[in-house]
Amino acid sequence: MLNDAVVFSEIYIVCGRTDLRYGIDSLAGVLRSLGIENPATAGTLYLFCGRRSDRIKGLVWEGDGFLLLYKKLANGSFQWPHNASEVKSLTPKQFRWLMEGLTIEPRKAVKEVSFEYMS
Repeated sequence: MLNDAVVFSEIYIVCGRTDLRYGIDSLAGVLRSLGIENPATAGTLYLFCGRRSDRIKGLVWEGDGFLLLYKKLANGSFQWPHNASEVKSLTPKQFRWLMEGLTIEPRKAVKEVSFEYMS
C-alpha cells in the first residue's frame, strides 16, 4: 500500500530527523509546530524518518481519525533529506523514487529538447 501513491491526494515529508518513538498525537504536534494548523486533511500523507534511515512512519487522516503507518526496510535505507526541519511536498514520481531508495531530488536530469532545436 505504501509504495503506491495513487491513494493519497497529497504527500509531504518532514525533512530532518523525527523521534520515531512518537505516536499519533506527538507526530500531529510536530506538524503543528512546523506551521501546519490542521494536519487532519483527508487523503494527505505525512512521512517522518528517524535517526536510522531504514524505517519511516506515515500519518494519514481518514475522516474519522488518524491512521499511523510504519515501514521498516529489510535491506537498504531511505534517501531522506536530513538537512532541515521543514515540510516538503512530493510529487507521485518523487514518492516512488523515495520508496525505491532513490533521492527525491536528482542531481542531474535530462532536459527536454524542442523539435525545432533538433532540425
